[in-house]
Amino acid sequence: MFDLTVLWKAPDVNPVNRKARSIPGLNPFNVYGRVFFFSWFGFMIAFWSWYAFPPLLYETIAKDLGLSQNDVANSNIVSLTATLLIRLVAGPACDRFGPRLTFAGCLLAGAIPTALAGAVYNVEGLLALRFFVGILGGSFVPCQVWSTGFFDKNIVGTANALTGGFGNAGGGITYFLMPAIFDSLVADRGLTAHVAWRVTFIVPFICIVTTAIAMLICCPDTPTGKWSDRHLAVQQNLVSHGISGAVVDVPGELTDRATTGTDSPSGSGSGSANDEKKLGFEAVEPKQVGGFAHEAHIGEQQMLDTARGEVVVKPSFREALPVVFSPQTLVQAGGYFCSFGGELAINSILGAYYVKNFPALKQRGSGNWAAMFGLLNVVFRPLGGVFSDLIYQRTGVWGKKFLIHGVAVITGVFLIAIGLTDPKNQHTMFGLVAGMAFFLESGNGANFGLVPHVHPHANGIVSGCTGAAGNLGGIVFAIIFRYNHKDYAKVFWIIGVMTIAINLSLSWIRPIPKGQIGGH
Repeated sequence: MFDLTVLWKAPDVNPVNRKARSIPGLNPFNVYGRVFFFSWFGFMIAFWSWYAFPPLLYETIAKDLGLSQNDVANSNIVSLTATLLIRLVAGPACDRFGPRLTFAGCLLAGAIPTALAGAVYNVEGLLALRFFVGILGGSFVPCQVWSTGFFDKNIVGTANALTGGFGNAGGGITYFLMPAIFDSLVADRGLTAHVAWRVTFIVPFICIVTTAIAMLICCPDTPTGKWSDRHLAVQQNLVSHGISGAVVDVPGELTDRATTGTDSPSGSGSGSANDEKKLGFEAVEPKQVGGFAHEAHIGEQQMLDTARGEVVVKPSFREALPVVFSPQTLVQAGGYFCSFGGELAINSILGAYYVKNFPALKQRGSGNWAAMFGLLNVVFRPLGGVFSDLIYQRTGVWGKKFLIHGVAVITGVFLIAIGLTDPKNQHTMFGLVAGMAFFLESGNGANFGLVPHVHPHANGIVSGCTGAAGNLGGIVFAIIFRYNHKDYAKVFWIIGVMTIAINLSLSWIRPIPKGQIGGH
């Protein structure tokens, strides 16, 4: 029976890294509840502004700027390309500077071009602006890394799926908000369409800046405090529980204590950087202080594995390469290439597809129905994470992996069905899209339910590669849409075939590297 009180009471925490073992999502006064809120809300605001163009692009903006169908498609591709590059950078940035600063940096950097939307008067300006607005899409990586840093393995799949799912809902909210703000400015303020769509972008700009500043003021980097002190805090937590030994790599600049011990914290097969050294402490009897009140009870070996393998280390090029090119990272990237890549590409054209098959809907009607695809993330993506955690309790990481591939294959079947039937009946179309969205979006949640287990000492790098692969998928699928013009149905079944083929080809790979310490 689910205990509702976990939604607001202080959670039990891992005694080593202080990660929560439940999600107090309704308690903003608790630090875990506060970080949970800003993780999803920050990404939702970013996603809203990142996808603020498509609801107005195909009619209002295209008419005002004299855009062709290819110009519109190119602007979608440019936006996704920028986000791909930012996500690749954001992953290592999270490992080096911490996800909170990286998150706020993405938001503030993306807010500037959002406010400059009114300065666009031709296709070249649109392409340049959408490229820089694409920075906002990179905020997904720190969103997931921050969430992973605050919630333990038993619940991290659900936490990541909720923050990602609520955040992705911004792609649906934008289809409601942008046309509504635009219509209000035209009808109530008397602005022309030429001016109104430009003024509309000031609203997400204000929301982004406010959220970024609040995030910096109200939230910490990690459950143990500053990002730069994370290794020291874990070592001290071990000592307070009577566990001795130099087991945690600590960046040299944090302390000038003498190096002791010779053990290497082999996170997942890669060594530690040469500029790092270890802290050694003498074992002490654990004291029953107030901080122990909400600690979960785990074994000494599990505590050691957590310290040795699950504390994020400062990335170096030598350490990053084995992580980036490992088969396990490829599995995460391939799965997300199909699921989130498909979602991004479909989200960009769904309103236009509805107008093509159902002209009576017009811009606002088609936009409202297209918004449902993004809004279903609020329910469907979290379900993927919940199922992932439930399966993990019974089968371990293999169950999480098979869930990713299973929902992907079913997603492919739905995409092929939509493509081959090209429904002209609204009930059939909306029903098939909703069914496809269930498995597609739950697949996103399932994917980031497994990510924290893969090379946990380099979680930012794995998250960045996985998130960037999602954007690469969006670019590839958007290019296919572009060269098939308005034959949207054909592209749906092409994406379906690719999704099934890619996931079946990756299904044989182990979920985590053999011999990996931590993440099990």
